[in-house]
Amino acid sequence: MSIPTRLRASIACIALAAFAAPATAAVKDQSAAGFTLENEAVVAVDAATAWNALVHDVDRWWPKDHTWWGAESKLSIDARAGGCFCEIDGRRQAQHLQVVFTDPGKLLRMTGGLGPLQGMGLHGVLEFRLEPVQGPDGDERRDMTRIVLHYRAGGYAPDHIGAFAAVVDGVQATQLRGLVDHIGRLRGTGSR
Repeated sequence: MSIPTRLRASIACIALAAFAAPATAAVKDQSAAGFTLENEAVVAVDAATAWNALVHDVDRWWPKDHTWWGAESKLSIDARAGGCFCEIDGRRQAQHLQVVFTDPGKLLRMTGGLGPLQGMGLHGVLEFRLEPVQGPDGDERRDMTRIVLHYRAGGYAPDHIGAFAAVVDGVQATQLRGLVDHIGRLRGTGSR
C-alpha cells in the first residue's frame, strides 16, 4: 500500500528534525496498529527540581521547531488532571496533550497525538517518569534522577503506523535532550 503524499511530507518533516539530535531511545515495539518508544537520561538534580523544570519551564526547553508556530508561541503544562499541555500564540492555539495523571516528582501522564500524528487521528499516551538513581552500594541517590520519556501511540491509519516509530523516536530523543540540557543550565551540572 502506498503512502499518501501528505503523509510522506509529514514523515519527511519529522525525519529531518529527528536527525538534528542524537537518538538515545529505544523502539520497544511496533506493529501496523502502533508503537511504543522509550527515551531515558540521568540528571544531577533531585526529582523535585527535575519536576519543576519539566512542568514549569516547558516553554524554555521544548524545541521551538517542534511547535506549530515556532518562537512566536508560548508552551505551558497545567499539571493537574484535565490540564492542558498547550501552545498559544494569540488567537492561534493548540492542545498538544491533555494531562490525565500527576504524581509530582514521580510521574506526569498525558494523552493525545503529537505533531502530525494529531492530524492523522492517532492517539497516544506520553509519560515522563522520574526515578531515583541507584548508587554503587544499591542505595538511592536522591541528588540524581532518571527521567524516562515513554510514549505509546496507535489508532487507525490506512498505512502501517509502526513505520513512524523510528522517526518519532528521534524527535522524542530531541525533546528529552532539551529538558536535560535545560536542567544542566539551571543547575550548572551535567547529564549522563
